[in-house]
Amino acid sequence: MVEQEDRYDFRPVTEKDLPMIACWLAEPHVAEWWDDPETEIAEIRDHIDSISVEPLIVELHGKPIAYLQSYDPHLEDDHPYADQPYGTLGIDLSIGRPELVGLGHGSAIVRQFVEQLLEEGVPRVIIDPGPANGRAIRAYEKAGFVAFDTRISEYGPALMMARDAPQEPD
Repeated sequence: MVEQEDRYDFRPVTEKDLPMIACWLAEPHVAEWWDDPETEIAEIRDHIDSISVEPLIVELHGKPIAYLQSYDPHLEDDHPYADQPYGTLGIDLSIGRPELVGLGHGSAIVRQFVEQLLEEGVPRVIIDPGPANGRAIRAYEKAGFVAFDTRISEYGPALMMARDAPQEPD
């Protein structure tokens, strides 16, 4: 279980991380929701130097436990989420280590990361789990996300969820 004092560190993905991420992508709890590992690793490799996608390793107590990426849908041509307000960032998360699934890490990681983004001035953060991915949807709801749309895009069916920055009082 997630402990109150647990804090996650987020560091950029390096070329050395790719074999570990490939192993995570092959785990059944991840493979169900991502494309084949070879395709995904090629995309993650391309994102290492990207301006539109930031691939990150999530660490707990100095040990890598998850892959997280944030992206700006307005920096990619024809991105299916470019209809979101300017400044919106999207995120994706996969806990790589199967023994850590179902313990509350997903919602805790997302909550911490999103709170950092909101503090930095990001107005909205979106996430797009598959509508059948109940475990992820529950985790994102615990992290403060609210569903606002269902879509079919090049990425497949998606339940669009958002967490907006708190409104300043007038």
